[in-house]
Formats: sequence, C-alpha cells, structure tokens
Amino acid sequence: MGEKRFDARGFYESLNATVRARDVTWKQVGRETGVSQSTLSRMALGRNPDAASLAALSAWAGLNASDFVAGPKRKAEPLAMVSKLFREDPNLDDQAATALEAIVRAAYDQFRAQSSQKR
Repeated sequence: MGEKRFDARGFYESLNATVRARDVTWKQVGRETGVSQSTLSRMALGRNPDAASLAALSAWAGLNASDFVAGPKRKAEPLAMVSKLFREDPNLDDQAATALEAIVRAAYDQFRAQSSQKR
C-alpha cells in the first residue's frame, strides 16, 4: 500500500485563499481558531500542522483535510457516521450519545450477522 502524504503546501494555499477572500488577517485567524502564530508561520514555510491545528483550521475555512491527502479515498463506515451525528446533536450530552451508539451498534451487528448468514 502506498504512503499517504499530506499536501501541506496545498492546504496552506487553500487556507490563504480563504483568508484573502474573507479579508481577514492571519492574526485574526489565530484568534478565531486558537492556532498559534508560530504554527501558522511554520505552515507558511511548508511544515505540517499538528492534528488539533489542522482540525481547527479546516473547520474555520470549511476545508476537508482529507482532500489534501494523496491516494485513494474510502467512504466512512456507517457506524462512524452515526457516532459523529450523535456527538454533534446539541440535544444529547456525552452520556446520551454513548448510550445511543451502543444501542445502534448492537442492532447493527445483529442485522449484519444475519445478513452475512443469508449469503
């Protein structure tokens, strides 16, 4: 399997285009995202951001970080998508989201096993 490489330069250039389009400064980006100026400066030099900075900047700019990884992409697993949706729901706290995930996972595993037996 080929090595996955993150295109840090491409991500930075897309981020820079967003900064220009929104007519904001990099200092404002840092304040709004919580990403340090030193991280932003290193990124301008082509260095990879840490995971938390990448996530914050991606969310701020509306960019999908996986679009900057070379190689084939896979679809997210259904249970991962359900988990994400439960955790995004403002009506659910962590405990409720975890409980719902367990219920859905149990049902999913049962139906998946039944479906496999029919093949």
